[in-house]
Amino acid sequence: MSKKTHSQKAENAPKSAKAAKPVKLAKAEKATKPAKAEKIAKPVSTAPHADGAPRIDIGITKADRSEIADGLARFLSDAFTLYLKTHNFHWNVTGSMFNALHNMFEAQYTEQWNALDDVAERIRALGFNAPGSYAEFIKLSSIPEEPGLTDTADWREMVRQLVVGNEAVCRTARKVLDIADDADDAPTEDLLTQRLQTHEKYAWMLRSLLQ
Repeated sequence: MSKKTHSQKAENAPKSAKAAKPVKLAKAEKATKPAKAEKIAKPVSTAPHADGAPRIDIGITKADRSEIADGLARFLSDAFTLYLKTHNFHWNVTGSMFNALHNMFEAQYTEQWNALDDVAERIRALGFNAPGSYAEFIKLSSIPEEPGLTDTADWREMVRQLVVGNEAVCRTARKVLDIADDADDAPTEDLLTQRLQTHEKYAWMLRSLLQ
């Protein structure tokens, strides 16, 4: 019986040795998986710019951000041109309505000036530069300039032009609002909604002077 037991142990030994080989291979295979996973998991979108700053990742695609920024640049140009025209008329208004319009125009251009900064900063937050020169504003604006030194309009024409100008700003705002809505850009939608309320009110108040 001792011989059988000895032979049984001898037979079992090679089997256990053979069974051990797959275990070693399995460990080797497991060791190679993490290395491959790390290479695949590297996020391309977070690669920094040449200056080392991280890329913009606010949940809006670059193409959508670019389209919204272009629209806001047009809106900013309309808003700046209207601001300048309102300030011009504040300086140069004459006639029986001088005091009322001089004060009214001042209140409107002051509010408009303060609002320009919010629009320009929204363009910057989207990752693009805002227009900042008279040449750029003239090129992008849908509102014509009005001279101040010569051929100054009478007060009725000034009011008429400001009605038309405020409504032009509203039309531009609505176009950009649609683009922002499609891209789920809530901050831009909120900003433009506020500007729409203001410029629609200005248009109503100014039109009332002519009725």
